[in-house]
Amino acid sequence: MNVDAGVLFSSISLLFFFLCFSHSHCEAQHVLKNYNEIELPGVVGPESIAFDCKGKGPYVGVSDGRILKWQGPQLGWTEFSIPSADRGRELCDGATDPKLEQTCGRPLGLKFNTATCDLFIADATFGLLKVGPEGGVATQLANSAEGVPFQFTNGLDINSNTGEVFFTVSSMIFQRRQYALAFISRDKTGRLLKYDPHTNSVTVLYRNLAVPNGIALSKDNSFLLVAESNTLRILKFSLTDSTGVGTPEIFVQLKRAPDNVKRNANGEFWVALVSGRDEIRRQNVKRISQDVSATVNMPWSFEDPVGVKISEEGTVIGFLSGNGGKELDSISEVEEVNGVLWIGSAVKPYVAQMLV
Repeated sequence: MNVDAGVLFSSISLLFFFLCFSHSHCEAQHVLKNYNEIELPGVVGPESIAFDCKGKGPYVGVSDGRILKWQGPQLGWTEFSIPSADRGRELCDGATDPKLEQTCGRPLGLKFNTATCDLFIADATFGLLKVGPEGGVATQLANSAEGVPFQFTNGLDINSNTGEVFFTVSSMIFQRRQYALAFISRDKTGRLLKYDPHTNSVTVLYRNLAVPNGIALSKDNSFLLVAESNTLRILKFSLTDSTGVGTPEIFVQLKRAPDNVKRNANGEFWVALVSGRDEIRRQNVKRISQDVSATVNMPWSFEDPVGVKISEEGTVIGFLSGNGGKELDSISEVEEVNGVLWIGSAVKPYVAQMLV
């Protein structure tokens, strides 16, 4: 997703990254070092990545509305799930045209419930879905709240204790294929919601968010992070009781638009960043420095973060560098599993992986 370059920097985010890139304690993983790509079968856009209760996968949602499962080099990718029984295979299978998303579906956020092994899906078109461990046709759990249809369901995470599903709807006005209009218009109709599997009900927890995107619970389920893409920041919502959430605090201010947020086994968070390289390079570095009242050298060929790792306290402790290359120029997710970074994209025809 592209954003207005005029909001690319704040003094806080610039300080975070300047310190990170200037000190040895900040970990870095560089593209093309232990890097591999797993090609998709004629489709694109593995926007989010999930592994099942047995550690199998990855599972990815792709451009034609399906969920695919990686079965290893011998079997490759196989179909795991479709969003609706009415989805026409002749029209949809293999589709890459965003105009077909309203018919074929577009899965974005993915997460397995570790207790039931069900896969929950935030489908931009069909809303919140669930499919059992064996796959097949997904069940629609919700496609509206308070009488307002979901236009752009995006990210989700699951409370491991209660089974509650927290998810984001990026806009009440724009569909996923119209995301650029949501940014340009400064849309603030996004919502944070909760699905209760015990009552089959959806609650709106927070309104007026500026294109809320990825979402992740803390390891102890005490707080929730939401990527607010159009303000370049991660918001923190405390979860103290069952009544809802309070006013969020800024967890971290970033220099690029955040996409998905994924927690690793240590309780740290990986945030994928939309690079917007073309827009950045057209900007005058001196002018940017004046805007943030800071004078620093901005070596774009090195300082190309496409993902950041953040501690539970909100400190940037690592980054993934794109090194100005095409391989990671449009990533949507960084998922760390057993020493491997799995990297998703809303547009690429492959899933990338590299060793931590």
